[in-house]
Amino acid sequence: MMNEPLSSIMTRDVVTVGPDIKLSVVKDLLFDTGYHHLPVVEGPNKKLVGILTSYDLLKSGKTFAEYDHILVREVMTTKVAHLGPREKIGAAAQVFLRKLFHGLPIVNDDHELVGIVTTHDILRYEFDKEYPGDRLEKLLRADEA
Repeated sequence: MMNEPLSSIMTRDVVTVGPDIKLSVVKDLLFDTGYHHLPVVEGPNKKLVGILTSYDLLKSGKTFAEYDHILVREVMTTKVAHLGPREKIGAAAQVFLRKLFHGLPIVNDDHELVGIVTTHDILRYEFDKEYPGDRLEKLLRADEA
């Protein structure tokens, strides 16, 4: 059931940051957009060098006033779990369940970022399989009536 490749559900147009961006900029990006994971990439080929999450900001113990003097590279996670676009959706689900992550960067053979998959993507995938069509819209409209 989860044997389709991650490329079929991954987000391809990923919002990323560089390692030399100030945390004050990233904080606004995370909290204003609702994103929870920002892959950190370098160069024109978007080589994955880390990931910054809203949790990373909180666990840094720094105040918002200090963020203008701290770079992403100082607080990002550098040991990043990632998968390839040909890996199966079930492999991502297994990583999420075992590691309690909520987002996985998807990289090609050259370690260049090509997408991201989140737990929400897998939930949507499974829901759409179980309830094809506009079932969600019908459910939401029924709640409003």
